[in-house]
Amino acid sequence: MIPIYRGRSRRAVLAGAVCALLVTGTVLTGCSEDPNEGTNGVGRLPADQIQGRSQKAAESVGAVRLHGTVVTSGRTYTLDMRLKEQGGIGSVTTEGETFRLLRVDDELYLKAGAEFWGQGGDEEDGEAAADKLAEKYVKVPQGDPSYKKFIGFTDKNVLLGGLLTLHGKLATDGHHEQSGVRTIRVTGDEGSGGTLDVSLEGKPYPVRLVRAGKAGTLTFSSWGTDFELKEPAEDETLDYGKQLPAS
Repeated sequence: MIPIYRGRSRRAVLAGAVCALLVTGTVLTGCSEDPNEGTNGVGRLPADQIQGRSQKAAESVGAVRLHGTVVTSGRTYTLDMRLKEQGGIGSVTTEGETFRLLRVDDELYLKAGAEFWGQGGDEEDGEAAADKLAEKYVKVPQGDPSYKKFIGFTDKNVLLGGLLTLHGKLATDGHHEQSGVRTIRVTGDEGSGGTLDVSLEGKPYPVRLVRAGKAGTLTFSSWGTDFELKEPAEDETLDYGKQLPAS
């Protein structure tokens, strides 16, 4: 029985099987399977053009989901975010604490448990703030340091623009598969400058990114899949009215 592998074209598999049956010690020409057959063709391009096309594909589509880790300023953030032009929604985990972020246009909300809000500052004030803010969508004032710190996690263009860049000399590093999708891998400085897997199926969207300097790994999916984005209900929302606690 000849196995038909997922993601490979039927024609390519059958051709490989015929070649295997015909080989009897004689080298046959034309029997090597082309890894780019049935793909979008970017696997045949130079590394810099592959990266460029993946960036353009990412910019051209309205929505995306990304999840994985980002290391910045010595701190590791685990993200699971859905993003589009009007904002984003999802969860962020750091140092054992998880909170949710929601942005609709310029309005940013943060939702977390009492333990999150109770960290830092005066103990009595922290407990009072925790009781008030816990499990509410807290509206973050635009002048608050937290606004500048977290809004980038909800901005598709800012986040992808800062992430989808490899450093150093670019090169291709073979054909791979990520989450059932065939990809071509691009590396910067043989991997030390990061690696980017680009889809060979459909548009050349980024599929997986390993950031330079062990600064995190992210996967991308649901390109172009819209999702509902709206402000939370009034009874779930709290406008703290001043700078948020330094948690």
